[in-house]
Amino acid sequence: MVETALFPVLRRGAAAAGLLAAMALPAAAQGVDARAAYLQQSQSWLDGAIAQAEAASPMPLRMEVSVGALDERLQLAPCAKVEPYVPAGVRLWGRARIGLRCVDGPTRWNVFLPVTVKAFGPAWVLNANVAAGTVLQAADASETEVDWAAQTAPIAASPAQWVGKVAAKPLAAGQALRQTMLKPPQLFAAGAQVRVVASGSGFSVASEGQALGAGLLGQPVRIRMDNGRIVSGTVLEDRSVLIVL
Repeated sequence: MVETALFPVLRRGAAAAGLLAAMALPAAAQGVDARAAYLQQSQSWLDGAIAQAEAASPMPLRMEVSVGALDERLQLAPCAKVEPYVPAGVRLWGRARIGLRCVDGPTRWNVFLPVTVKAFGPAWVLNANVAAGTVLQAADASETEVDWAAQTAPIAASPAQWVGKVAAKPLAAGQALRQTMLKPPQLFAAGAQVRVVASGSGFSVASEGQALGAGLLGQPVRIRMDNGRIVSGTVLEDRSVLIVL
């Protein structure tokens, strides 16, 4: 996510602790002024966190981040120092949230703030509607910039990730291709007789067997050999099954 460790979770560790120390919120007037200060400083903290993660991303993504609003029903006690943090298990990607906690005040409190992270980068968008089961060809999509974080499913970022793959469901023109929309082509059905190649260090032996499941390109499949033994191997483009010993 490619993936989706394209944009890693910012966890509370040495790097996150440094950000927290640097971006602790100052004391502010209470009520509306305090909330405005919290949002402004949260935006600054997020910009730093995003820049850090963006620099570590293997893909050239253009990141944008915006903060939402605190629940108006919250009654927050005065606080001299508020720290933002990323809750455990939360990924700064798409619709997410950060926490704000009071670490210096008569009453310690902890609240959550909605945020939206966008990640713009190159992707492949369908030129026309595609029916389920269609094998995608290079002419079926064009490259453009999209928000990778609009969905959690990883983008199919290069033609090698989608050309020759099968549409797993009906797809609409204008959709950016994502890996969950695609599946490998089926090269043989369950019950088919297939060539089985066992390969090891310096040798290769071929025999025949019966497929116990559908043969999807690049995926594992179980084979019953002529002697009754059941083995597992990887389906190759020539419809054979490779067993690495």
